[in-house]
Amino acid sequence: MDELKVFMGNAHPTLAQAVVEYLGIPLGKSEAFKFSNENIFVRILENVRQRDVFVIQPICSPVNDSLVELLIMLDALKRASAGRITAVVPYYGYGRTDKKDQPRVPITARLIADLLTVAGANRLLAVDLHAPQIQGFFSIPVDELTALYLLANYFKARELPDLVVVATDIGITKRARDLAAKLDAPLAIMEKRRVGNLDKIETLNVIGEVEGKIALTVDDEIDTAGSLVNVVSTLMERGVKEVHACCTHPVFSGPAMQRIANCPVKEVVVTDTIPVAGSKKLDKVTVLSIAPILGEAIHRIHTGLSVGAMFEESR
Repeated sequence: MDELKVFMGNAHPTLAQAVVEYLGIPLGKSEAFKFSNENIFVRILENVRQRDVFVIQPICSPVNDSLVELLIMLDALKRASAGRITAVVPYYGYGRTDKKDQPRVPITARLIADLLTVAGANRLLAVDLHAPQIQGFFSIPVDELTALYLLANYFKARELPDLVVVATDIGITKRARDLAAKLDAPLAIMEKRRVGNLDKIETLNVIGEVEGKIALTVDDEIDTAGSLVNVVSTLMERGVKEVHACCTHPVFSGPAMQRIANCPVKEVVVTDTIPVAGSKKLDKVTVLSIAPILGEAIHRIHTGLSVGAMFEESR
């Protein structure tokens, strides 16, 4: 297991290329495509026997294609006798279905964990999982990285005056509090309620002082941006001077880009755990690269160094 190999699926080739450039190694040779009957075919084009193998594939749009392609690639590597297989999943799709909060519903995040393990993954490397309990869904080691330091360093350099960090809901409060501490800023919390299974959000209250300040909203992902628009609107009503937003995962589905374009939010800062290309590129959307963090984590896992020490050194 002395040779490091990094492969990619079709979900995010730009990120995979940036990671291997950081590591100073070539990308592993493989092919993955669909037959006319929509069956996915994967072939590993080089020897991986007893190698330490990493597969980079976010479970992003098209979500089910990305997931199945990853599973098939893991199976191909397992059958090719790879020494250790690490699934590098920057964005863990289905992560929001992490508990049984209604009668007769699945816990799909757990199902995905089982599928990845059965397919052949010996380890998972992910970034900012939607809920911490997802780590416990796995019977294999899980390394969860965070983009918190990347986002904090960006906004430190911006030196925004009178800044208040705003957690977009109760669930993201701990992450928002950590960001607020790094930026030496106070914390406010949006109390909100989601209406059923719809993307409609009803914002109820703002906990904390925001009037006359510049607000920085924090979330783990932006999907349709309905929640973001609602939060920005509420903050502006409460007398905030301007609003900046940040998140790790730019899902940007459906009407998201139109909503962001029409919304008074000043800037939306995200990472490239998911591709941001084509119509998703707006002047007010800033994309920070997660590749150096992933590359360093892969290097540390391969060489037996501490992954957690990466973030201790960033403090």
